[in-house]
Amino acid sequence: MGSFHPLRAASQGTGLLYPEHIPTSLLQKVLLTAGSAGMALYNPYRHDMVAVLGETTGCRALRVLRDQMKRDSEGAQILQERPRISLSTLDLDKLRSLPEGSLGREYLRFLDVNRVSPDTRAPTRFVDDEELAYVIQRYREVHDMLHTLLGMPTNILGEIVVKWFEAVQTGLPMCILGALFGPIRLSAQHLQVLVSELVPWAVQNGRRAPCVLNLYYERRWEQPLKALREELGITDPPVHIKA
Repeated sequence: MGSFHPLRAASQGTGLLYPEHIPTSLLQKVLLTAGSAGMALYNPYRHDMVAVLGETTGCRALRVLRDQMKRDSEGAQILQERPRISLSTLDLDKLRSLPEGSLGREYLRFLDVNRVSPDTRAPTRFVDDEELAYVIQRYREVHDMLHTLLGMPTNILGEIVVKWFEAVQTGLPMCILGALFGPIRLSAQHLQVLVSELVPWAVQNGRRAPCVLNLYYERRWEQPLKALREELGITDPPVHIKA
């Protein structure tokens, strides 16, 4: 379980809606948006700036995602129970013991091969709604799961492909910006492959798949990854991208 539990702001006199919340005015949000957008476009690997941009621009999209979760039985359960994906909540030994090809085993393989950790995701701070703050936190924490589902590494080409999928799925402005401006840093060869094959594939899969936030991944560790992809309508990538 995570730390997303509403606080009684009036009784505490702080205005905080959840433990990491930083209340901001409209002007402050505009300044945060401008600053984080500039830094995120200059350096897409500044995950802290990408996170701030997502929080200050994504309120409308987050409401839509929250409503989609509430209408789905699995999504509603996630909203109620507030599971978190981190090294403190993952049983790594259990994941290693799962059969080859299972979601849990392949997710762990993704973390190992790409040398990433679920603990690198920044906590939500600037969303002025406790429930929406959890939705964007959940989105961040399942991001690596989407890499696993799509078979994409964490290099810049793989990240852009995932961003196109996420842009279609979530409508979050930061995903749309990342999808549109991320390719600026690609070589001509990679750009051609991206535009001609990978973007159409990511968009098609993003449209076909149900909302990926409605999946209680922690209860699907033993499910074969191939079966989960089939359930979601996710097809194999048209080209293989090296990690």
